[in-house]
Parts: sequence; C-alpha cells; structure tokens
Amino acid sequence: MKYVTDTRSSVPATAGMPAFGPSHAERTTRARVARLILEHGPISASALGQRLGLTPAAVRRHLDHLLAEEMIEVRRSRPHASRGRGRPAKLFVITDAGRSAFEHAYDDLATSALRFLAERLGDEAVAEFSRRQLGDLEARYGAAIRAVPPQQRVRALAEALSADGYAAAAGNAPAGGQQLCQHHCPVAHVAASFPQLCEAETAAFARLLGVPVQRLATIAHGDGVCTTHVTARELTEKNNDDKQESGGASV
Repeated sequence: MKYVTDTRSSVPATAGMPAFGPSHAERTTRARVARLILEHGPISASALGQRLGLTPAAVRRHLDHLLAEEMIEVRRSRPHASRGRGRPAKLFVITDAGRSAFEHAYDDLATSALRFLAERLGDEAVAEFSRRQLGDLEARYGAAIRAVPPQQRVRALAEALSADGYAAAAGNAPAGGQQLCQHHCPVAHVAASFPQLCEAETAAFARLLGVPVQRLATIAHGDGVCTTHVTARELTEKNNDDKQESGGASV
C-alpha cells in the first residue's frame, strides 16, 4: 500500500494568504511520519523525532497537519509510578481514515481480474490463485522462520511480514498460545470481495509455524487489525501424543 503524498492539505489556508499546498519534501516527510505511526503506534512525538532525525518543532508541525486531517489521533498513557504524578504522556495512533490513505495501487484492477477469473473458471480457480500467491510468500519466509527455535517462530514471522509492509507484531494470547497481529494489509480491499486470500494466508501461516492457527479478525471484514491465534506448541505436541496412544491402544 502506498501513502498518497501528492494530496494537498485539507487544512484551510490562512485568510489573506495564498492557498499553496505543502512542498514535495514536506509531503514526503509527512508520509513517513504517518507510516511510522501506522507501524509503531501508539508512539510519542519524541520517538518519532528520533527515528526520523527531525527537530521537535518539525515533528509538531507534521503532527498538527495529520491531526487536522484526522489521519491520526491522540491517546494518553498513564504515567509510570517512577514519574510521580506527571501528566499522562501524549501518544499518537493512526485512524481509520489514515489507514485507508495508504492506498492499494492496483486494487480495482486486481478485483476486476479475480472477478473475471471467478466468472470464467469458478471460485476454485480464485482459491488456487490465492494458494499460489501465498505459496510464494511461504517460500520466501520459510528459511528465516525455520532458522530460529520453535518458540520464536511467531515473532520471526511477524518480522518477515513487517518487512513486507504488514506492520505485524507478535505476543502472548490472553487464553494461551500466541497472537499474531497485522496492523496493515496490502490486499485488504481485494480480500473484502475474495476471502480466499485470507484463507490461503491463514493456511500458509499454519504450515510455516508447524502448529494450528485460527484467524480471529481481519481488516478485510472491517476489523481494525488482522488477528491470528497460534496454538501453543506444547498443546499441539500433547494432542499428537494422545492420538498416538489412542491409536496404539486400539490395535
């Protein structure tokens, strides 16, 4: 997905002043600020400045524009006990409007092509196309994921996805196991019409991780984040042992 950097600011020009849009450099830097907020938010202004090498004044200028355009919003974090009773830290997160501004370059063309494929050859042809596309991703990620211990593979998958623009993160799931979250999906608009893409991706994740996974939410279906639950490896191994013991007892 590509952030639109050539759209003029929606903030009204100051009365009596020419309504010139921001320069190309300004738009490019603002797009980088928005991208960092998308991938790393909630994030503070100081952290943005450090990552981009911007002065506090420059960061505030870009944040003010993005806030005015409703591309981002502010959240307050509770101060840590070591900070005393200071004001909550101001953090910035992307909004739904901001996420949608990272446009898919060929969404309409891809959707039309898949619709044509479905009409001519049926839904199974779309499913086969989806499996082949995700097979390429699986082949690219496979070596890096197999190179780390099993307990670290969800995090390795998240890092690989982030490198491809999915803004992914891994963590422990509330009910056990792990959780893989993708804050951005380059094919969300296409997948809204063709869920076979999400289904193929979920199957590819299961093969890469070597454990069952379950898709809990998707951006394509209107959720804020694509969320995948990854079954704990220990539970998978225990279930396999139980099946072997049950099979042996019946012989």
